[in-house]
Amino acid sequence: MEEQTIPDTQDEVVDTEQVAAEVNEQPAPNVVKDDVDVFAWANNLLQFKEDLKIELFLISKTYVLYRVNMDNALKNQLEPLFIDGLLEYLFEGAETGMVVRSFEQAEAEAGVLQFTKIAKVDKAREVLNWIKTQEHEIELFNDDEHDFKFMKGILARVTHSQLKQPAYIAKVLPKSSVMQGKTGWMLRSGKFVPFDADAALRIPADNQMLMIDGDMFVFSQARLKQLFSYDAKEASVAEKKVSEILANFRLSFPEGADMQTMVEGKRSVIKKLQKLDVTAATQEQIIDHASELGIDLMEDDSGAIIIMDTKDMSKFVNLLNDDYMESALTGERYEIIKKRVLKPDEDEASAGFTPEQ
Repeated sequence: MEEQTIPDTQDEVVDTEQVAAEVNEQPAPNVVKDDVDVFAWANNLLQFKEDLKIELFLISKTYVLYRVNMDNALKNQLEPLFIDGLLEYLFEGAETGMVVRSFEQAEAEAGVLQFTKIAKVDKAREVLNWIKTQEHEIELFNDDEHDFKFMKGILARVTHSQLKQPAYIAKVLPKSSVMQGKTGWMLRSGKFVPFDADAALRIPADNQMLMIDGDMFVFSQARLKQLFSYDAKEASVAEKKVSEILANFRLSFPEGADMQTMVEGKRSVIKKLQKLDVTAATQEQIIDHASELGIDLMEDDSGAIIIMDTKDMSKFVNLLNDDYMESALTGERYEIIKKRVLKPDEDEASAGFTPEQ
């Protein structure tokens, strides 16, 4: 790949030092000042590209990391597989005016690179914490002790003595990229021969996720969801709903806790937040309704609803979503798992009537 630099707003070519100086003085448009300027990062990385240290880790389905032991002959393939495609994409994006935006700012579209905070992606944060705090405990992957079919992703750590922070590149390992056992065939010298290895792996060549400092740049939302079980659009909507709830209801949390962290990773709660009408009931109505149903919803001295843990949080969201009812027929109380509002014509149809009757 030919050496390239990032053009400025006048379409002139500038050197790395000038780019870095401009980044320090003025944040790029549509990028929060505290966020990483991924274009400046790419331009800076280019000068060290031939001397990068790239280490690989396998990510299991339970998000346990394993070191990957590689033959020296493979190390020359790491840069083309993990670095070259990223840099080419970012350089081309810089030349064509690509915009970097958070998932909260805009939907995915051409010419937009989306990012989010790693802190929001629970499983990605868990994986990086393994490396940052428990690297000495990470086992070397051994086919005799570990099952390759339980590996769901691969993580590359990219370092250089001149780089302030390591970069992490994550990719999904589709089942189709792995071949195990002795049942496969290989083509050698014009004829098929038995597959004689424990396993074979093909690393995906597409750009998927890049993590620098506290930011995750996402080139494929589908891969993000597949690897780290994080639906960025769903989480963004839930975050907005949480803000609406906090603006309309007075809630009290334990010290160091808040609603955002309590709903994080709770798929059932997040799904309810997607369609929740925050203005459908007032705080007083919610409290009265909970009392009528015998649901324990505590208040503090100021009248704020106390949310001590995720169980209280789920209870509160269920009340907001009108997921509790008392049967007028039996007096039994229920939590509704799935509901559908009956329209008048549906009521008549269920009773065997037609509009003419």
